[in-house]
Amino acid sequence: MLKQRVLTAVLLLPLVMAAIFALPPKWLIVLLALILLKGSAEYARLASFSGRFTHYLLLELQLVILIVLFIYREYWGDHIVAVLSACSIAWLLMFTRLFLYRADDKPGKFYRLAAFSTAIVSITSGWFAISWLRMQTDGAWLILLLLLIVWAADTGAYFAGRRFGKSKLAPQISPGKTRAGLYGGLILAPLVALLAVYLMPIEKINTLPLILLSLVTVLVSVGGDLLISMHKRTSGFKDSGNLLPGHGGVLDRLDSLLAAAPFFALGLLVAGF
Repeated sequence: MLKQRVLTAVLLLPLVMAAIFALPPKWLIVLLALILLKGSAEYARLASFSGRFTHYLLLELQLVILIVLFIYREYWGDHIVAVLSACSIAWLLMFTRLFLYRADDKPGKFYRLAAFSTAIVSITSGWFAISWLRMQTDGAWLILLLLLIVWAADTGAYFAGRRFGKSKLAPQISPGKTRAGLYGGLILAPLVALLAVYLMPIEKINTLPLILLSLVTVLVSVGGDLLISMHKRTSGFKDSGNLLPGHGGVLDRLDSLLAAAPFFALGLLVAGF
């Protein structure tokens, strides 16, 4: 399984970098929307919708929202702080579901309604934040910085968890996650961010704001991962999908990024970047 995961990642990495740096912003935004619509379909699966109507309603509503936002993308900057703040607050509200989860939870009406709302908010807010980042002057580099922080958090968590992991972080939701893993991600991510900003041809971000931004990004990325894990555990699925060999579906790979993107983008604005 690990070999398959590594092989898939090695094959995907050049494609991801090419999409970020070679595609014009408009086409990257469109490509990301198409990918995330597949994520919406996975949300419908995890929500355990009983009929096709709700499944298609979710996809159609998500598509309409993305199209409308895309059409009016030139006006995003008018109220960008307010919009990104609203996205971040919405994620914090969704995170409260993690504290309400119980091991014997079943996909009832409330769960399906909450999953439907979570799907719309998470896909829309994540897509919006990443798209806004790409539209900035150094947008491609900023997206890469975001990815490096999220990847560093995952890498730090993996190795610290294997070496020191004893105390579970959220045993009912994701038994594999440990507190040591979280600390490992919180240590490695700021170091990677500092080195990346030093090497990147972008306007420099002061050290303290960058460290704080990295720490917040790591914490919410873990929350995004746990949120999808909660849906998978409730609905009884191991993965959100089977699109990527060894990695699962779109949500399995992008759950952390979707949560992190609005906070990261807002943090850059607050830091005066």
